Amino acid sequence: MKKQFIVHIYCLLAGMVLLFSCKKEIGSLNGSTIEDLLANASKPQLNNVVTGTESGMRNLMDFYLDDVGMIGREMYRFAGSEPRYTTDLLGGGTAVLDNNTFYLTNPWNGRYRVVKNCNILIQAATNSSLITAEERKGYLGFAKTIKAYQLLLNLNLTYTNGVRLEVNDPDNLGPVVGHPESLTAIANMLDEAKTDLTGSTIAYTLSAGFEGFKTAAGLIQFNRALAARVAVYRQQWAATLTALNESFFDLNGAFSKGVFHVYSTGPNDQLNLTFFPQNSNGEVRLAHPSFATDLIPGDDRIAKATLRTSAASLDNLTSNRDVWVYTSSTAPMPIIRNEELILIYAEAKINLTQLPDAIVALNRIRAGHNLTVYAGAVTQAALTTEMLFQRRYSLFFEGHRWVDMRRYNRLNQLPLDRAGDDVWDKFPLPFTEN
Repeated sequence: MKKQFIVHIYCLLAGMVLLFSCKKEIGSLNGSTIEDLLANASKPQLNNVVTGTESGMRNLMDFYLDDVGMIGREMYRFAGSEPRYTTDLLGGGTAVLDNNTFYLTNPWNGRYRVVKNCNILIQAATNSSLITAEERKGYLGFAKTIKAYQLLLNLNLTYTNGVRLEVNDPDNLGPVVGHPESLTAIANMLDEAKTDLTGSTIAYTLSAGFEGFKTAAGLIQFNRALAARVAVYRQQWAATLTALNESFFDLNGAFSKGVFHVYSTGPNDQLNLTFFPQNSNGEVRLAHPSFATDLIPGDDRIAKATLRTSAASLDNLTSNRDVWVYTSSTAPMPIIRNEELILIYAEAKINLTQLPDAIVALNRIRAGHNLTVYAGAVTQAALTTEMLFQRRYSLFFEGHRWVDMRRYNRLNQLPLDRAGDDVWDKFPLPFTEN
């Protein structure tokens, strides 16, 4: 990359009580209430924190998807009042990524608010004498699983600039930790959570987004699915397959099976802000033109980028297709689902040179989207390209393309739409890291 950034020191959470990020009513946590919660929480109090934690996971995810989608050249985000989407995120002209503006600080702070919730839940459950040992394990397993997932999302943004893993004490924050070390710590956290969930009792209620995964066994499957994602990021291919075998991975199962963020129009809830109506003007999300031109004819995933009645243009960028992944203001947003797990399985098999197994998985994806079987070269390089191609379309606007191309050192293969544009490999740490 032609532009470099200074690594800043993190102090984001100092003095902050962050459960207010959640859109559900969870009660005040100021003064003596938070002290009582941490000292000897009741089951209803702990359950409120669980509800708030799950709710808060959804906050500001639209900014995260816009960030990785724009830099990964999946889509354009046009906002007439906000030029930084098409300048900073695309490296237009002399623009660079700002370390103190909305597109970084919003998703970054949103994820750490949930981390704070998880730390409160861990401390409160650990200290409570009003729950059984098995119930305590259930709270700890949930909190550690979600905490690991939130840290992973922020690490996806800052990459080799790292993240801060230890933020429980705002007066004594831990150091910023680099990318490989952070991935290892996140993997270990997921393993700890699996141990906690094993033999646990789930005393709390989760939303419909966890349908089929609300028991201890189901939460372990969810945890192991996330562990498989982390394992491929770490290039731990055997560990990937082990995690998949303990997850809800099903080579012949429904692509849509998984865990989701859910939204509603109900009181104190929130809408999916990634949704814009088709053919909108002004505030729009558009598929990158290459989405349609690179797609194989007959692929039903073209439905994720519907043709507009007229093209939209801004800042020398034009597209005639809307992003149509989240098709209503209450459409669920996947955290992880079986289609990704099938592609993770294919990736692990490719890297273990078990190519026939990889082809079976890739053909499962192809058949599921009206394509003929794979007929290319049966080599590790060719199948890696095929796997990344299928991930591009199967996981479109779910937050993966930029990370995938970076993992395989292929960012230079992403299109540059204007002279002087850049494809960034990472965000700087926020200014509040100083």
